[in-house]
Amino acid sequence: MKELVRYLLENIYIDFQGDIDLEQVREFLRKDDSHESRVLLQKLNQEGSIDDLLLSLADVLKSFIPKGITDQVVREQIAEYAES
Repeated sequence: MKELVRYLLENIYIDFQGDIDLEQVREFLRKDDSHESRVLLQKLNQEGSIDDLLLSLADVLKSFIPKGITDQVVREQIAEYAES
């Protein structure tokens, strides 16, 4: 059982349900005056897409599954992405 659980956790795939585009993300971020929002908005405007953000976030969050994915974890990972 332990090996099966380990295998499943190592091979889990995270995806985001629903359609979200760059304009929707920009709108969310414009309503938030935090430093993290401004940095992310600037990065996304340079990239012109949210694809890299979503792929990077899904990949990084996978390692948090055993501990739990919380609002704080997601916020920290988005901030790290924006500053990279």
